[in-house]
Amino acid sequence: MIVIYPGSFDPVTYGHLDIIERCSKKFDQVIVSILNNPTKKTLFSVDERIKLLKEVVKDLKNVEIDTFSGLLVNYAKTRGISTVIRGLRAVTDFEYELQMALMNRELDNELETIFLMSSSQYTFLSSSMVKEVAGFDGDISGLVPDYVEKAINYKLKGD
Repeated sequence: MIVIYPGSFDPVTYGHLDIIERCSKKFDQVIVSILNNPTKKTLFSVDERIKLLKEVVKDLKNVEIDTFSGLLVNYAKTRGISTVIRGLRAVTDFEYELQMALMNRELDNELETIFLMSSSQYTFLSSSMVKEVAGFDGDISGLVPDYVEKAINYKLKGD
């Protein structure tokens, strides 16, 4: 089975990697697909996020990095995939993700969403928090891989 794990991944965190690695063990192929939303202010460009993700998943042979714009249901149809993976950290995630899953099913009743609970050590972790902590010179070394940490520091401080 091939699945899509969509998101902004700005930046990719250990929480994202936890979901990707677990999916890579359960499914034949995992397509990590970066949403290209030009109205959303991001730290990294889509090309930079592709580069970061490719680097941190390079040892996972059944993981592909891709991008999409517009509706996830349309992207999934063009790829011929009917299963989406979404990670859940807390109850607030569930409420939002449930609405999205139901809307996606309304738009395409063949599209299924599978929810994976984050590992407990990552339930607090979000890309937004990583950017905020890094912006105030906080230590993000336990939140993102070294390669990503260096890219964030370079982007924010030129280091």
